[in-house]
Amino acid sequence: MSHAIVMHTTGGPEVLRWEPFDPGDPGRGEVRVKHEAVGLNYIDVYHRTGLYPVGELPAIPGMEGAGIVDAVGADVEAFTPGDRVAYAGLPPGAYAESRLIPAHRLVRLPNAINASQAAGMMLQGMTARYLLYGCYPVKKGDTILIHAAAGGVGLMVCQWAHHLGARVIGTVGTEAKAELARASGCDHPVLYQSEDFVERVREITEGRGVDVVYDSVGQATFMQSLDCLRPMGMLVSFGQASGPVGPIDPGLLAAKGSLFLTRPSLMTYTAERQDLLAHAADLFEVVQQGAVRVDIRQTYALAEAAQAHRDLEARNTTGTTILTVG
Repeated sequence: MSHAIVMHTTGGPEVLRWEPFDPGDPGRGEVRVKHEAVGLNYIDVYHRTGLYPVGELPAIPGMEGAGIVDAVGADVEAFTPGDRVAYAGLPPGAYAESRLIPAHRLVRLPNAINASQAAGMMLQGMTARYLLYGCYPVKKGDTILIHAAAGGVGLMVCQWAHHLGARVIGTVGTEAKAELARASGCDHPVLYQSEDFVERVREITEGRGVDVVYDSVGQATFMQSLDCLRPMGMLVSFGQASGPVGPIDPGLLAAKGSLFLTRPSLMTYTAERQDLLAHAADLFEVVQQGAVRVDIRQTYALAEAAQAHRDLEARNTTGTTILTVG
């Protein structure tokens, strides 16, 4: 019997229970995927706690996985059993040994990318892609600020932005994380616990400010992030690890320099299949070139998902974490 991590209620990591689960046979337009690895992402915590509702309970969390197609439903022409595939995004359900998923949400894996890499790169890597290409088109000579630079998305943004020719400033919590970010293309790691990152940004940019701030921290950094921007700069608020950002008066954006603010999601940027394929293709290209490395630094068995969540929330992880199957 196949197994999955099932939530019967929202709450702490203890609500993640390892239970028997039969995904059934694929329906029209669906594929059944036998997972080899599953990605761990902070949005999984939001789903577990109920901050982002997953819909009807019980539910299986998880937004990212990679494995082998083992059955296809009617009207599925793009995939056949035995194909190596990966995905990231809605619908949830990745924390399972085997699952059903709409075929249009899958992408075929290049031979050079293994399942563990794919499970650790799809959501974070395609997030980095829409941040750097969609929200603000980063180009050579730009200066960016990325918060949580030693996290999974942060390390990918550092590498990819460096590849594009940008100067990268990144906030980190420890000296060890600063070294990790620096090795991934972050030109100026800033220890936010001992340094005022707004002052450091002003020093580094000689008072100009950065072109764009990528902020997944939320409440604790939002206002200071605005203060790091040049006039008409862009704040991309794409997460809220420290809590949700409160109401903001749009006049504040004018007062601080006619700033731009966006709150994007990967699901919107990859809602259309052609956009999903474009994001995946660009990601696969930079990974195969070696410009972006998939830095898997923690591995847990899928059955140990609760402990993985504890470590993630305690900021005991760096880089990418995957959950292995089998």
